[in-house]
Amino acid sequence: MLGKRIRIERVIDRNTRKAVIVPLTHGVEMGPIEGIKDIRNSVDTMAIAGANSVILHKGIVPAAHRGSGKDIGLIIHLTGSVGDGTPTLVSDVEEAVAIGADAVSVRIEIGGKDEMAMLRLLGQVGRDACRWGMPLFALMYPVESKGKKPGINELMRAARIGAELGADVVRVPYSGSPDTFKEVVSACPVSLLALGGEKKAKEKDVLEMVRGVMDAGASGVSMGRNVFQYKKPGNMIKAVSQIVHKNYKVESALKILEDQPISGSIFSTSTPIW
Repeated sequence: MLGKRIRIERVIDRNTRKAVIVPLTHGVEMGPIEGIKDIRNSVDTMAIAGANSVILHKGIVPAAHRGSGKDIGLIIHLTGSVGDGTPTLVSDVEEAVAIGADAVSVRIEIGGKDEMAMLRLLGQVGRDACRWGMPLFALMYPVESKGKKPGINELMRAARIGAELGADVVRVPYSGSPDTFKEVVSACPVSLLALGGEKKAKEKDVLEMVRGVMDAGASGVSMGRNVFQYKKPGNMIKAVSQIVHKNYKVESALKILEDQPISGSIFSTSTPIW
């Protein structure tokens, strides 16, 4: 489908076919946490530093849209959840089209008591996305069972379900090593991105994870708090991008963190741009 192909080239690098995506949707569950309080400057910094796209909820788009500067892909997150609540639809593909999105995203939890409802939700959104020629990014999240964290088999199953039910790009948690994540990549016939997860204590740990993801053959990363809550978020996204798109080693990427801060322009979040 030409429409889907055109749109997906706006949210990934059309030359490397890889992507660095920054989800900025944490405001629903966590509130205006540090790093996304000034959403317009957050988006501007990510664009200037080299992120391919950001993920936003529908209502924050007017506040985040800059109207100038470097372009960046827009992915609208269609689901929302709070705490341990099951993700629920808070928007739909048609609304995302009206907003001007380049792609849509959903969070699907696999392995829990609501798995069947989650599969129906993914099937519904996949059908709508196909009809509108809209790329679908599915965050496939295996839930803990009896306090036990999901293993490699659960990650492989989650990734495969995403591909089976129509996702163009699947996002899953990182397994912890290139060797095990390579198995997850091999089980997923569509582009696979690793999630950044909870904020890591050391910047080097973030970059080593990204290096491991790429060594496993993945198509990139989707990183939120490990990017926008770093003391130099622009530098971190540039370092991550150099690993993903230019195959930098960790040692070379670390040097970028020592450079002068890369930051966005100063916008007033209270001033409308229309």
